[in-house]
Amino acid sequence: MNTDSAAHRGAGRAPHPSAAARPTTGGTVRRTLLRTALTGAAALGAGLGAARPATAAAPTRDTRPRPSTPAEALRELAAGNRRWRAFRERHPHEDPALRRTLATGQHPFAVVLGCIDSRVPPELVFDQGLGDLMTVRTAGEVLDEAVLGSVAYGVLELAIPLVVVLGHQSCGAVRAAVEAEESGTKLPAHMQYLVDQIGPAIDHGKEGDARIDATVSANVRLVRSRLAAEPELAARIGTGKLAIVGARYELTTQAVHRLA
Repeated sequence: MNTDSAAHRGAGRAPHPSAAARPTTGGTVRRTLLRTALTGAAALGAGLGAARPATAAAPTRDTRPRPSTPAEALRELAAGNRRWRAFRERHPHEDPALRRTLATGQHPFAVVLGCIDSRVPPELVFDQGLGDLMTVRTAGEVLDEAVLGSVAYGVLELAIPLVVVLGHQSCGAVRAAVEAEESGTKLPAHMQYLVDQIGPAIDHGKEGDARIDATVSANVRLVRSRLAAEPELAARIGTGKLAIVGARYELTTQAVHRLA
């Protein structure tokens, strides 16, 4: 991913679950059972300019070590996004042998908390494969207890070193929140909860579409800060074992860039 001012460099790739499992933080019997169920062991009986199109490569299985630090994970996502926007996707980690291996466990290297928007599937925009990313998706990246628990599971139980809060250009949930505030309209059913959560991020220094676009970024920063304030996640950030970053996907260029 690019920062607001410069692109991340490098491209570390990873082998797949054939690599040694990372240590977990341990825990109670209940957490052990949860870990076993979710890893799949119990189931034995997922530049800013547009580039010139090129033929996508066949699915591959890399043999390099999987990212194990926040910096390595960021470089891998940046490399995947470069392939995506250059139409040179590898579609890694989809082969039959790998699929069989995944039946016994998973070792993803990043959690991506993204929007439900159908145009922004994380595994595609980062050109990753089975077992690479743990994805959590809600409209406008809105947090609730289920989302917090899902992110915490990936970090605390699977020792994932990176969490990316991924917003995107032209977010419908953000637009709904802005327009609902301006009109005073209440949304039906559970959608009002979404706009209420996004509301504190609304940028009142801009108008029209500029307000919506600025709120997309502000909402990412707000969600990122809320996650980083969670005590157990903050402890891992403090030791350098975890990074939580905000980012945006631009629909017009297919590029992901970090938000400061």
